[in-house]
Order: sequence, then structure tokens, then C-alpha cells
Amino acid sequence: MPLVRAPIAPTFDAFRDAARALLARGTPPEDVLWEDVSEGQGVLFGAALAAPAAPAAPAASEGAAPPERAAAGASRPRVPAAFMALASAVSCHRDGARFSLLYRALFRLTRGEPYLLELAADPDVAKLRAMEQAVRRDEHKMHAFVRFRRVADDGGGERYVAWYRPDHRIVRLAAPFFARRFPSMAWSILTPDESAHWDGAELRYGPGLPRDAAPREDELEELFRTYYRAIYNPARVNLRAMRAEMPAKHWSTLPELSVMSELVRDAASRVDAMQASRSGSGSAAAAYVPASRELPVLRAAAASCRACALCERATQTVFGEGPADAALMLVGEQPGDEEDLAGRPFIGPAGRVLDEALAGAGLSRGGLYVTNAVKHFKWEPRGERRLHAKPVGPEIQACRAWLQAEVEVVQPRVIVCLGATAARSFLGGRFSVTQSRGQVFKTPWAEAWMATYHPAALLRMPDEAARAAARAHFQEDLAKAAGLLAGARGA
Repeated sequence: MPLVRAPIAPTFDAFRDAARALLARGTPPEDVLWEDVSEGQGVLFGAALAAPAAPAAPAASEGAAPPERAAAGASRPRVPAAFMALASAVSCHRDGARFSLLYRALFRLTRGEPYLLELAADPDVAKLRAMEQAVRRDEHKMHAFVRFRRVADDGGGERYVAWYRPDHRIVRLAAPFFARRFPSMAWSILTPDESAHWDGAELRYGPGLPRDAAPREDELEELFRTYYRAIYNPARVNLRAMRAEMPAKHWSTLPELSVMSELVRDAASRVDAMQASRSGSGSAAAAYVPASRELPVLRAAAASCRACALCERATQTVFGEGPADAALMLVGEQPGDEEDLAGRPFIGPAGRVLDEALAGAGLSRGGLYVTNAVKHFKWEPRGERRLHAKPVGPEIQACRAWLQAEVEVVQPRVIVCLGATAARSFLGGRFSVTQSRGQVFKTPWAEAWMATYHPAALLRMPDEAARAAARAHFQEDLAKAAGLLAGARGA
């Protein structure tokens, strides 16, 4: 029997359609010559395979299946779902024999070997599994190593563009991940084989493009380098593994590689700092705090902080917010339930009490820097609710480096600590708000430092008269802070 030529585009859909037609004809694998061609070039090799016409149906007899069902059953053999998943991955492999191997396995599956894929030692199955593993690994690397750069699009908006060189033809396999990961972001991923484009609603594919079709660098590069510095674990340096996981071909598109030599060089000293923090002689967060003293950079780095166990149960890091040159800094204890979900400090019930007192003291929150001593929400379950749990000394100490960095950036003239936990983050040891509230101290952190009630404590007071008196004291202390600012400005 002469060879049947099967020219197809190098995609799973093209293989599936061609294999379906070949199976319907009963064409054995050894009679098929698979030809991997680019989209639109199949005409050079002859007409595409078509399913044969259905044979004339015999007259229906009692108990026989309807003719159309019988024909459909003859032309559509049952194919295990496991094979379809395997074929979708193997079709992306660059091995020129992949379609021939897939069709041979498919033919065997539908011709008396339905359990073929369970035979791991079978030569065909072993080769297919190895190809699948290589493709899945390449897909995982693409998910990890794609780096977007921001560009202006033709409509005056923003688009994010990345260029990547995969080992295999995995764009269509990997692109849906990015659509799920960045659903509201318009982006394009360019590769030498194919490109993927997402507009927020539809995923489209286009031809491959060279490296110079993508932007080289943007202002987000430094932010990403800072993020990488923050998540880099100096205690687990393994240069051989790093080179294996980040092949040289990806280095030009990975901004973090430009700081790798610095991180490797400083790994030993950072490990020493981490060990010192565990022994109580420093803050565990110090290993995560970047050298840069810019609030956006610090905020991005803090999002990956793992200095204490509180990060495991919190939704996210809640960093401080406010002007970088604020004259007054308010420091609370930790985020609450609403703050943990929204990622912003003092927006829940305690925040509303604070806003009311600030207004009464003649202060505008928009001009203040507001933060917490502990950046993750510590809580305990109570039915379906998450109730506040007070952070303990090691948790306060672990987070202290972030607070120090915020103070260094903002350089406030006045710091007001809201509650004993915030005061202890500066002073250490014990601190009584009841005994020391409203007293002003000159400290290394600010010209004037004082402590007052935490607004959440006011909400928890059961006695109405005591609560009203405490609120009055709270507002008086904030007014005193406002007076200190006015005095500093007049000096």
C-alpha cells in the first residue's frame, strides 16, 4: 500500500483532525508519512486529509441501531481522555517523530490495546511520557520566567509585552495560565514560534517574532529586582541548581539576573543576620528589607516577608500608607480583619474611631503616615469569624526592621504610638499606656515621641462612661501631637 502523506500544522488540533480521518480509513501507522508544516503551507504537499464518506447504511432490522448512530460509531472510535491529555502536551514537543509516535499509540489503543497507557515499560509509552514530561517542565519554566515590560498602546493605554524563548512549541499550552493570572491586564507574549495576545476578554494567537520586537527595559525592572532581593533566601544558595533551573538562554530577559552576583556575594552575611535575629539579637525581617529607602520599594519587598509565622495565616502584608514626607507618623499594633482583606491600615471600626478623633484634633489623615508595628493580621477562629489575637514579643521583634525602615524614609517630626504594642516595638520591654499616655519624649526616631490609646481598645471598653472619658483623652493626645507640629513649624 502506498504511503499516505499527512501534512499538518504543528498543533494538537491539527493532529487530532488528521488522526481522526486516518483512523476512519483504517490506515495503519506504518503507512502514514507525517509532515510537520507551518500554518497555511499544507497546500504545498497536497490536499488535507478528509474523513471518508460514510458507507451506505443497510436496511434497518429489529433491534439494530439507527443508521446514523452506526455510522458515527464506526468513524469515531472511543479514545481515552488520558490519551487526549498526553497528546495535547506531546504535540508541542519539537521531536519530528512525535506525531508518528502518537498515531501509533492511538492506533494500538483503538485496535485491541485499550490499556496501553498503563504499560509504563512499553517503548512507545515510555517515549511519549518522556516527551510529555519535557513539555510540562518547559511550560512550568515559561510560567516562572516570563517578564513583562510596560509599553503604551495605540489607544493611549498600557500594554505589557514579554519575549520568551521556550524549548518547545508551548505558547498555546501556557498562555491560558497568564490570562487567568492577569485577567484585567492587556498583554502580549512573543516567542520565535508564535505570539499570544490578551485584551481582557479574548486570547488570540499570531506569528512568532524576534527578540528585538519586544521592549528591552522599563521602570518596573528595578521594582522587580527589589522584589527578587526580598524573596531570595541566602541560606539556600546552590549555584549548580540555579544554573540548571535558569538556563543561560533566559538570562537576557530576567532582570533579577543583574543582581545575582550581589546576592551570592552577600549570602553569608545575610545568613549571619538571620541567625542573629533568631537568637533575639536582631529583627528577623532585616534579611528581607532591601537597601533602597523608597516606600514603593519597601512595600513591594514586604509583600514577600516570611520573617515570622504570622504570614502563613494572614491574607497579605499590610504596609503603611501616607506621604513619604509626613511630619506626623501614627503607629498601631497590627492590621485587623478588614485591613487584612483590603491591604490598607486602619480602615475598619478602629479606623473610623481614629478618623473621628483626628478630625476633632484638627488633623487630616491625608497628611499623616499611618502604619502598624506588626504587618500581618494575627487571629484566632471563633465560629465563622476571625478574632484579633495580640502579637507576642518575638512577633513584634521579628517585624521591627520594617518599622525602622519606614521611620528612616519618612523621618517624621512627631511619632504617636497607638497602644502598648506599638510603644514596645520602639522601647522594648513593658510599657503602660495608662500610666504614660500623653507624655512627650525626645528620641532617636523623632523630635517628639508619645503614646496614647489604641482606638480598638476604646471600642472594647464595656462601661459607657469610661469609654467616653478614654475617647476624650485620645483626642486630647492627638491634639497635643498637632500642637507639637505647629510648634516645630513655628520654631
